[in-house]
Amino acid sequence: MKIKVLALALAAGMAANAQAADDSNWVVKFGVHNVAPKSDNGRLAGGTLKADVGDDARPTVSLEYMATPNWGVEVLAALPFEHGVKLNGAHAADVKQLPPTVSVQYHFMAGQQVSPFVGVGLNVTRFFGIKEKGPLAGTQLDLEDSWGPALHAGVDFNFAPSWLFTVDARWIDIESDAKVNGAKVGTVKISPFVYGVAVGYRF
Repeated sequence: MKIKVLALALAAGMAANAQAADDSNWVVKFGVHNVAPKSDNGRLAGGTLKADVGDDARPTVSLEYMATPNWGVEVLAALPFEHGVKLNGAHAADVKQLPPTVSVQYHFMAGQQVSPFVGVGLNVTRFFGIKEKGPLAGTQLDLEDSWGPALHAGVDFNFAPSWLFTVDARWIDIESDAKVNGAKVGTVKISPFVYGVAVGYRF
């Protein structure tokens, strides 16, 4: 009799946990991601200057609202990324940027231990905190904000009713018109891959 009662209590507990997981509409994730710009970042000043934008990694946070078990809307934020910019191989500037991104996502195999997902969305990148160096020392470099599409793909590993581990990658279309002392000198094409890991909690 005691064994039956214990079994029923255990089953009820498992059912309650499963129901709580099913009723969880929000997922918050904390992680680390690396922004890796494309290899050819454009030529400035009539093609005489080759731009090269470096990588940077920073902590990130995302919040996703699950409208259904499969469909969600995610907002991605991060601490400011900082990139070194080279012109013809010479360190010319350090630039900070914030890339908030909103995506609509589809989760395959929702509720399973392993659940891949894909997403598409809109990115807005704001550049600030520019420090001119080397060939740009004594000038004022400005980079205009960028708006563009973003693609997202990854895999969630659900290791507890409310906890998950995520590996993901994004491609973001980022291009910015560059001005030196107010005069446009060309377009910097960054369009990076952003890849990383995160730990998430459902609530």
